[in-house]
Amino acid sequence: MLVNILSALTNVFTPFGLLISLLGATYGMILGAIPGLNATTALILILPVTYAMKTIHAYILLMAVWIGGISGGYIGSILVGIPGTIGSVATVYDGYEMTKKGESGRALSAAAVANFLGTVPSLIIAMFACKIISQFAVGLGAWEYFSLCMCAMVLVVTLSKGNFFKGMISTGLGLLLAEVGFAPVCATPRFTFGHYELAGGFTLVCVMMGLFAGRVIILEYAREERTGEAKKIKVTGFDNPLKDYKSNIKNTLRSFFIGLWIGFLPGMGSALSNVVAYAQEQSASKHPEEFGHGCVDGVIAPEVANNASVGGALIPAISLGIPGDGATALLLGALILHGIDAGPLLMAKEPELVYTIFVCGILAGIFVLAVQILGIKGLPMLLNIPYHWLYPAIVIFCFIGSYVSSANTFTLFATLGLTLLGLWMSYAGIPASPFCLAFVLGYMVETNFRRAMSYRNATILTFFTRPVSCILLIVAFASLAWPYIREHFFAGKNLAAEDED
Repeated sequence: MLVNILSALTNVFTPFGLLISLLGATYGMILGAIPGLNATTALILILPVTYAMKTIHAYILLMAVWIGGISGGYIGSILVGIPGTIGSVATVYDGYEMTKKGESGRALSAAAVANFLGTVPSLIIAMFACKIISQFAVGLGAWEYFSLCMCAMVLVVTLSKGNFFKGMISTGLGLLLAEVGFAPVCATPRFTFGHYELAGGFTLVCVMMGLFAGRVIILEYAREERTGEAKKIKVTGFDNPLKDYKSNIKNTLRSFFIGLWIGFLPGMGSALSNVVAYAQEQSASKHPEEFGHGCVDGVIAPEVANNASVGGALIPAISLGIPGDGATALLLGALILHGIDAGPLLMAKEPELVYTIFVCGILAGIFVLAVQILGIKGLPMLLNIPYHWLYPAIVIFCFIGSYVSSANTFTLFATLGLTLLGLWMSYAGIPASPFCLAFVLGYMVETNFRRAMSYRNATILTFFTRPVSCILLIVAFASLAWPYIREHFFAGKNLAAEDED
């Protein structure tokens, strides 16, 4: 392990490695700061650039962009009350109030340090946890991997906001799109309708560019929200938050472990961890009445949890090959694009690459902190970029990236079609996260199911006779049934309370 870590350090601490890490972190932070754009969008736009790069350099860049994108979300939340990313929603409650009181420098400084305290320790923990979990996962067979993928997809569906059935529709659409092209194992063409362009299926870049980037840009441009008021804000400089953190040691530790744990669970991530950490800190605080009125505790808690979920999300992604959100799905997709199989064997086959991922993530966290401290006076300028210049440029890059991913003009039309599909899903209230996870895991689900059923005397019951597979399937079925059980349980409880009254 020490040898691999030293090799990773050698890979990252080169002039080129340091340069792309710094540039990637800065680029990710800029896109993360702009409302409507986030770390996933930043990754989608930069992914085509990595095709011509060595795998090591590609992941140095991708990790830096991801860390920068996650860390930049608080800037819009604090300065204009519009979260740059969904992971910084709770930061608005007190961060924007501090700006109204003229304490924007204090809020930005506390959030910048919170990002660092969440990111770097979580990546160090993930580095050691992945090795332990992958050693256990190597002994799993096709039955367990099928059940694990199904469990992950079901958990994402049940945790989807809004209608449960809309989450199922999203998952079904993702699986359907993953079926296009040659089938695994037997290579039978499916849903090609006689067109050779569909024989290879839809590429990950094409799907992400259309369904996510294209959809988000059109929706955000159509909205009336603009960030012009950031021009009025003056940040004097970095305000040392040491005093704030001395009184928030328990808050920082509590929020860190909340973010780490929630990030580990598929489908949750920073979107939930920042809200839970904020609520927990408010309930545990000695002065809860100050929350929502410019309390720095309410800035530290969600930002630490938001960034701690980075390390938590990487644990199942690296050790099991199961992405927890769109960003980790893209990172795993990048491995496939570079001819590397993601999964428990990744630690055994590519240990140098795995430790490089963690080391460059830690380095990116340091770079982001340095950029935010040194450039804190210029952060309001990020929110003043004209939208009528920015968004058309991003749309052009989306289509260029799609074309580069396959060198086929058909991909351009497919991207346009997927953008329209994404707009329809937004209009219908169908969540995009289950679609993304199902599309990425679709190949793995089918391949492992067919492998499991190809063994002699194999039946469906075999999935329930193997302990790990059985437990995972029980968790999946229980997750599907729980919404109905909870509804009837609480309905009965409420009726009993009304009868007593």
